[in-house]
Amino acid sequence: MEDRKQTSFTFEIDNFWDKEALIRSPNFFSGGCEWFVDVYPRGCGIEDHLSTFLCVANPESLLLGWKRRAILSLVLLNVSGKRLYRLYRDGPPCKTFCAQIPAWGWADAMPLEMLQENGFTEKNKLIVQVNVQVVEVVDEAEVTGKETIDVNGFQVLYSEVGQVTTIFEKHPDVALNFIPKSQLVKTVYMKLLMFLIEKLNKPPRSFSNNALSNARMELIDLTKAGFKLDWLKEKLDEISLERKKENGDGSLSSYGFRVQELEEQVQELEEQVKNLNLELDTEKVKSAHVLSLEQTVSDLRDELSKEKTRSTTKDVLEGVIRSWEVLDYPDLSNEEIE
Repeated sequence: MEDRKQTSFTFEIDNFWDKEALIRSPNFFSGGCEWFVDVYPRGCGIEDHLSTFLCVANPESLLLGWKRRAILSLVLLNVSGKRLYRLYRDGPPCKTFCAQIPAWGWADAMPLEMLQENGFTEKNKLIVQVNVQVVEVVDEAEVTGKETIDVNGFQVLYSEVGQVTTIFEKHPDVALNFIPKSQLVKTVYMKLLMFLIEKLNKPPRSFSNNALSNARMELIDLTKAGFKLDWLKEKLDEISLERKKENGDGSLSSYGFRVQELEEQVQELEEQVKNLNLELDTEKVKSAHVLSLEQTVSDLRDELSKEKTRSTTKDVLEGVIRSWEVLDYPDLSNEEIE
């Protein structure tokens, strides 16, 4: 039990009725981590309602196995700070936040018709107060970067959870018809999908014709595996269209595209030639070294042959000397000479 103290966080939304997109509060601290509040002025999943969600900020920075159990409530205030509405049923809910579920809230927080009543949005301003009481903090282990977690049936790295979760939030049916069953194969395909999304987020001018062709082939492979990627195909088509525009707006004509493509091919060939020359130089060095070694071996063989010849001659001479030493010659010193 690290922190049982309740934290109250209040933020104001000016010109509330002029807004339609998601409104995100600044971060605040409670229970050993940061939080923020997402407010949807026109509802999230439920039309004609105010939707609010309490979210853990930067969950990827927390320790592996992190968990926060918290009691939360939402209060609407008027401009003078008076409580006008408190949202919870049957007492404040106690929710568990973790890597798989980093946010809790109310999609049907309040009907917009009710919100328009006098006092709720005085001066076109909505004041939201969130109360958080963290009652349990769990941190099981440090992140090594190799741990995986299940996100909609795909095992992904802990650091990739946010990106994969976003994909499924924006495109819930993206993997409904995914064919492979092997977890390893599913992981590989998910990585390919993330790489392709990241690639297509680059400016259109950064794409060459070859890069666009490769991206289209990757998209076809992912689609054959069962991913539903109509939205990604539309993005790729938009990039291709942007690349074909020119003449007056700074883009390339068809002739310009052909010239650029040829220039890219020439650059690739020049790079290949450069690499081949490096390999050739390396082989030449190796060849010279081999020739040097072969000459050294030849010299050593000649010297060895000479040494063997010297050794044989020495043995013969020593044998002759020994044979003369053992012969019994008569002593002629005392014989008279006739």
